[in-house]
Amino acid sequence: MNIFILFLVALFMAGYFLMDSPSQNIAAHDTDTAVATADLRSIAQCTAAAHNAMLNGDTFDDFCVTQNNITSQQICLNNRGAITKCEIVRRTKPDASFVITIADAVPDDRYNAMMEILGDDFPDVGTFGIYQDGKIISGGTTHPRSVPKNIVSNMKIANGQLVYLTQYEMPDADTEFAAPDPIDIKCPVGTVATYRFSRWQCIGINTKTNCAGDMIWDSELLECVPDESRKPLCAEKQTAVMIDDIWECVNPFPDKACGGNMVARLNYSTLEWECVDDPTITPEVKKCTAAVQGAVYGPLGATLRIPTTSCTDCEKMITNADTCVSACVPDPDKLSDPRCYAGGAHPCDGPNQAFYFGFPNRTYVTRVSAVANYTVPIDAAHSQNRRFNCMDCGARGIDATRSLPPYIVVCNPGEQ
Repeated sequence: MNIFILFLVALFMAGYFLMDSPSQNIAAHDTDTAVATADLRSIAQCTAAAHNAMLNGDTFDDFCVTQNNITSQQICLNNRGAITKCEIVRRTKPDASFVITIADAVPDDRYNAMMEILGDDFPDVGTFGIYQDGKIISGGTTHPRSVPKNIVSNMKIANGQLVYLTQYEMPDADTEFAAPDPIDIKCPVGTVATYRFSRWQCIGINTKTNCAGDMIWDSELLECVPDESRKPLCAEKQTAVMIDDIWECVNPFPDKACGGNMVARLNYSTLEWECVDDPTITPEVKKCTAAVQGAVYGPLGATLRIPTTSCTDCEKMITNADTCVSACVPDPDKLSDPRCYAGGAHPCDGPNQAFYFGFPNRTYVTRVSAVANYTVPIDAAHSQNRRFNCMDCGARGIDATRSLPPYIVVCNPGEQ
């Protein structure tokens, strides 16, 4: 009987020791510390995310922002340190521009834990830390950063609050150019109307143009075309293609798979394939009320060239009132001009003869609304010289259903 009682007492003592042992208390204490540290780290990360979103002009809408009373604000100061509007007035910018984000105060007994988190996760951010008596105490090796007094009073910052402060330079305003008035002058042959120095002028047409890269000027097409003499000899399984007006050897079979409206392109700096926007896709042109052109930048001493639309003597320039895009189209009024019709005084009339225009390519055709419902032939039988030509169909006659003189002339099929 005494042996049984001793066994029960031993069993009871062993259970009590296991339930109240120091190792169990230490495990529970470590878990509580880990949870508290994780909460502090989430507050710091949420504050940094809201601050970065404000810098990028976005909004970080997360539950943690409301939970921790995180607010971000853009504040600008003048030369006297007073708060002013964050805008450029008569080309004068504020003397200092800031983006500041604040969160709830950190408990006194968690200061050291928050400092360790800032030192580990944000070691190089000297302006992200705990506010204390006018300064930001960060967790890195940087010195405390002072906060302007007017910002402290404006946002009512108190000791112990988590503060993220960034000072930035406000960018200059873009230069806008007003659209010129409608053209009101007529220029003689060999000149073209050009808007220069706030007025329209008749400027002589430059028939020669310096082409960039591996391009060469074509005097018949009056445009830059690839220079075949500069085409390189590429390695095996590679082919030479024109990329940004430069001959480059590329692998025609890349392993890179790209998404919609994207194509694979070899980056010669890293020798890796990368996905870029498909250059063959024409971007949507939005309607506009005025032509706005950004400021042109370049290195000191560089010659900057603004792209222009150059028309021949047989064309006229039109501007789309919706898109403000200018283009050259055939001018039927120039049929009698010897520059536009090589036949000179030789007539081009009768049932089997008519004028047609030498459209250079399909892109040019899309700009001419007069031929929108017709198919323009671009082949060996039709010249692409951007002038008016005489088509003699002979006994075959002209196909009236497919022709639109003086833009398009198609002969009936059959022997001439």
